Amino acid sequence: MKKLKSLLILFITFFKIGIITFGGGYAMVAIIERELVEKKKWISHEEFLDIIAIAESSPGPLAVNSATFIGYKLNKFFGSVFATIGVVLPSFIIIFVISLFFDEFLKFKYVGYAFRGIQAAVVFLIISAGIKMFKHVEKTPFNITMTALTIVTLILLEIFALKFSTVFIILIGGGIGVFLYLFGYIKKKRGKESEKSGEENKK
Repeated sequence: MKKLKSLLILFITFFKIGIITFGGGYAMVAIIERELVEKKKWISHEEFLDIIAIAESSPGPLAVNSATFIGYKLNKFFGSVFATIGVVLPSFIIIFVISLFFDEFLKFKYVGYAFRGIQAAVVFLIISAGIKMFKHVEKTPFNITMTALTIVTLILLEIFALKFSTVFIILIGGGIGVFLYLFGYIKKKRGKESEKSGEENKK
């Protein structure tokens, strides 16, 4: 009974996130952080950043992947199922209803005005989510350099209208991170071995 209650709370939380968020996965990041990290404290800021990084690197929508990961962390398999259904269901219902009356729906000029306003709000949500995430990222030279290089690269790609998928940018960033981790690990291991051999020589 207790487990069912926690699963229902998880479902309702993600259903709420799904129904109040416009603009897709990136716009949901700020809402997910506010609801799960700041309000409910189900996960820490560090865990949230890791989950977003994994969700972005995995195939599929960011919001759905995030919900699946967070749901699994909180309540294993059934948690991931309830969280995923919760975040997807509002969009499915709304899009299904709109599709039935799509042509008539677009004829209303006020709908177009509303969409323009929503688009502007979504841009703000994405920027605010990015700023919040950057605030909680550890300010190491590597992180700052990678962030700056990514921003500059994206700006240059837009200016020169070059086609380069953001998937490759994510993969390159991940590859550099793995390379530096392995390099640091090997260096650390060699340092320990040299210290050990030095102590043995002293004996």
